[in-house]
Amino acid sequence: MTRAAEIIDDLTRTPGDDPAGAWRLISDGVMGGLSGGTLRHETVQRRPALRMRGRVRLENNGGFVQFARDLAPDGSAVDASGWDGIALTICGNGARYNLHLRTTALSRPWQSYRASFTAPEAWVTLRLAFADFAPHRTDRPFDPARLRRIGIVAIGAAFDADVALADLRFYRG
Repeated sequence: MTRAAEIIDDLTRTPGDDPAGAWRLISDGVMGGLSGGTLRHETVQRRPALRMRGRVRLENNGGFVQFARDLAPDGSAVDASGWDGIALTICGNGARYNLHLRTTALSRPWQSYRASFTAPEAWVTLRLAFADFAPHRTDRPFDPARLRRIGIVAIGAAFDADVALADLRFYRG
């Protein structure tokens, strides 16, 4: 990948003007759960951001709300093998969230590679190394050369989610 390709999303594009596709809100309602939320472009603490607010509920085998996007316009893979991980500039309500990665090797919607982080109340840039992502419901090893989709997820406990993203990029070193 070229240096310019290190940016996944810096929230400078206007909604609908993203060649890889828009961020989408997805909840456990797709499988009968009751969690829900909103996803909006807003200014958060003087920064342009994408903000997800919602309520994670555990009834009906539910338990997540997320915002996610495909990395390539046609849903194909992006080769991130030249990078060490993903850096995200984030703030929130102090709760624990996950970053979920999907590759072209995964075929089921519940499969992913996951890393957890806390979204503090003030903006911070976190680095999540590819080596720290754990496989979830798959025995396939994570291959950054086949990266397809990324999601920021409130999951696993009943709580009010409030998380904002100002920048997302690959990092090296």
